[in-house]
Order: sequence, then structure tokens, then C-alpha cells
Amino acid sequence: MLAEFKEFAVKGNVVDLAVGVIIGAAFGKIVESLVGDIIMPLVGAVFGKLDFSNLFVVLGRVPPGNAMTLDALKKAGVPVLAYGNFITVAVNFALLAFIIFLMVQQINRLRRDPAPAAVAPAPAEDVVLLREIRDSLRRPAP
Repeated sequence: MLAEFKEFAVKGNVVDLAVGVIIGAAFGKIVESLVGDIIMPLVGAVFGKLDFSNLFVVLGRVPPGNAMTLDALKKAGVPVLAYGNFITVAVNFALLAFIIFLMVQQINRLRRDPAPAAVAPAPAEDVVLLREIRDSLRRPAP
């Protein structure tokens, strides 16, 4: 069983998958930072603050003297429907997906072979002559 596990673990596909997961996690952090630290502040500056995390509906009884913030209500054990947090996560996901799409598009553009397609050389003179003879033989006689 140990030998079989060793064979499975060192197969190229498993190692490639492990490397892909590690690089994907690091790439995810880079993209998350790009969205959170660069894109969202710019969007917030243009459209106003896009933080919906304090939008919620209280589903239970609020204890007296408790602040009406989401964190305070959650700490007090009051059931809340925190739909604003979902909206924030959905907006962040849409921006993240768009940024990843742009990155993949650029990577694919860089991978394309920039060399133009090879131009076929002109046929030799004897080939042109033989084609002319062939074409003249195909024509009906006058």
C-alpha cells in the first residue's frame, strides 16, 4: 500500500495539480489585494462608498441598551438577516471575476504567436507552364 501511495503521489498529474493549487492560492491573494486595495478604493471614490455590510434586517428582539450595529447585534445573539454583507461579497466577486478575465485575456494575447503566417513561395516556372497546358487541354476545341 505504501508503494502504491508513493507511485500515486509522485505521478506528474498529482505534482502538477499541487503546484497549480499553490500558485492559484498565491495568485488569488494577488487578485484579492488588487480588487480590495486598488480597484475598490477607486470605485468608492467615483461612486461613493460601496460598503453594504451594515445593511440588515433584525429578525429577533433587541435587548435594551444594545447598539443597532450588525456586530453588536451578532454579539448579543440577536438573529439578523445580513443581506448587505451578501451584496458586498457579490460586488467584490463580480469585480474579481472581471479582473481575472482581463488578466487571462492579456496572458492569452501574449501566448499567441506574433510571427505572421508563412507565405507560400511562388510556384516554379515549369509548374506554371504545366498548369497552363492542363487548362488549355480542358477547354473545348472551337
